[in-house]
Amino acid sequence: MAYTAPPSRSVFLGVDVGTGSARAGLFDENGKLLGSASSPIQIWKDGDCIEQSSTDIWHAICAAVKSACALANVACEEVTSLGFAATCSLVAVDADGSPVTVSWSGDARRNIIVWMDHRAVTQAERINSSNSPVLQYCGGALSPEMQPPKLLWVKENLKESWSMAFRWMDLSDWLSYRATGDDTRSLCTTVCKWTYLGHAHMQQINEKDSRNMEACGWDDDFWEEIGLGDLVEGHHAKIGRSVAFPGHSLGSGLTPAAAKELGLAVGTPVGTSLIDAHAGGVGVIESVPAAESEAKGDDNDAICHRMVLVCGTSTCHMAVSRSKIFIPGVWGPFWSAMVPEYWLTEGGQSATGALLDYVVENHVASPPLANRAASQRISIFELLNRILESMMNDLKAPFLAALTRDIHVLPDFHGNRSPIADPKSKGMVYGLTLDKSERQLSLLYLATVQGIAYGTRHIVEHCNSHGHKIDTLLACGGLAKNPLYIQEHADIIGCPLILPRESESVLLGASILGAVAAKKYSSLHDAMKALNAPGQVIYPSKDPRVKKYHDVKYRVFRELYEQQLSHRKTMAEAFA
Repeated sequence: MAYTAPPSRSVFLGVDVGTGSARAGLFDENGKLLGSASSPIQIWKDGDCIEQSSTDIWHAICAAVKSACALANVACEEVTSLGFAATCSLVAVDADGSPVTVSWSGDARRNIIVWMDHRAVTQAERINSSNSPVLQYCGGALSPEMQPPKLLWVKENLKESWSMAFRWMDLSDWLSYRATGDDTRSLCTTVCKWTYLGHAHMQQINEKDSRNMEACGWDDDFWEEIGLGDLVEGHHAKIGRSVAFPGHSLGSGLTPAAAKELGLAVGTPVGTSLIDAHAGGVGVIESVPAAESEAKGDDNDAICHRMVLVCGTSTCHMAVSRSKIFIPGVWGPFWSAMVPEYWLTEGGQSATGALLDYVVENHVASPPLANRAASQRISIFELLNRILESMMNDLKAPFLAALTRDIHVLPDFHGNRSPIADPKSKGMVYGLTLDKSERQLSLLYLATVQGIAYGTRHIVEHCNSHGHKIDTLLACGGLAKNPLYIQEHADIIGCPLILPRESESVLLGASILGAVAAKKYSSLHDAMKALNAPGQVIYPSKDPRVKKYHDVKYRVFRELYEQQLSHRKTMAEAFA
């Protein structure tokens, strides 16, 4: 047999499907980004219903992968492995793998209920009134963004689709299935979004081949009780007969058809997927300067002092622990849903990047400001940050944050995910005037950033009061590129905030899944340590006035929600 020289380097490919685009990134063996590309995806919005198309998403992925390889000058045979991450959207396909509509419109393309879709609020309320034991593993209540309420909605409203659907899959699991033909689900998606009890597999972690595990963590009574008993049939074939740890090698790698579409080699190893935020966690949680990790002592415990903020359209707050910690209003504890053998606690804010966009774009001063930013080739947020700096100097404010002493924002414009778990909570702005200048918009923007950071402080304090020991934050995602956003978080929460060396943490996390599947590393945790690297560290202000100011403003923040509850009760009396 002729000897063929092995490729000169290992290149790990990660794919991330966000809300608005599919992205591909190529990394070397030091976790350094060689090149990335993105391709937009279609989205349909109609009130509470938000839908996408799996066919459209797959085409976008293929385009992004080919572009990334071309940009990075990487040949297809150099790509060692592939991993997927995606939003936790719900995909419906029939027995042939063709799309099944989940839309009132009946449009066959629209076979995905997007993660942020809130059509199933009443179904979630009904499920939560069942008080099933599985609910204690998601903070005591299912969110309408999780899959059981959405499945129940389809069964009750789209009967034809319900009978046609052969597989219901989380989007990241569908991607790995589309790539390999292997229907194995991830412990990340099933545990975090489908009420699967991952700790049913605790005994199997030591079985080194970490093979596909028969899905023994479904609670059949729960599905029967909520009216979805038909999903239990055929060993749960429609929702997952077998599960695997993230990074487990799927099938025989890329199928010939998928390899051709992606422009990669047949049989390229593919790892079991992660939800995008969880991939961000995997891509960043070991990005700590050596001094920080040495100071914490025991290596396996050091990771338990950290919380990762994955800040994009929404923000997810990821923390892990060795033992299970139940926290009301916070999702989890999820066993092995991010880092194998650790319990994951997952807080979140449903609208952060989306909220800042909304606040800025809906202000009358926004269009001229956007034009000015474009002519200076900077983002509108960078321009707002500069305006705030000059306001601080002009008004002789003691520090930047003090500019918002008269304006307070409760950022629950899309409900409160954590730690109150109240999807009915509404956004509030206190301190409006008739001023419609760009300076007023700058203040509103700063107060919104602070409101988001107070929300994160509330989550961190709540987790620590229930047994976590979080004292270091790491941040990744689009908002982590905004220095004002990061400094306000450090000042408000009062602990250092580490940014990773590579800004594309979700893509890195996805690529790590493939690297583990290709047996380049013995475990996911080893791969994280090898490929995560720290960048800048942002420390809280040392000025005691800054701390005092934020402590007081945080009190106002907490009172805003209490007032809202009281007003809600008062208004209910009008209809009693």
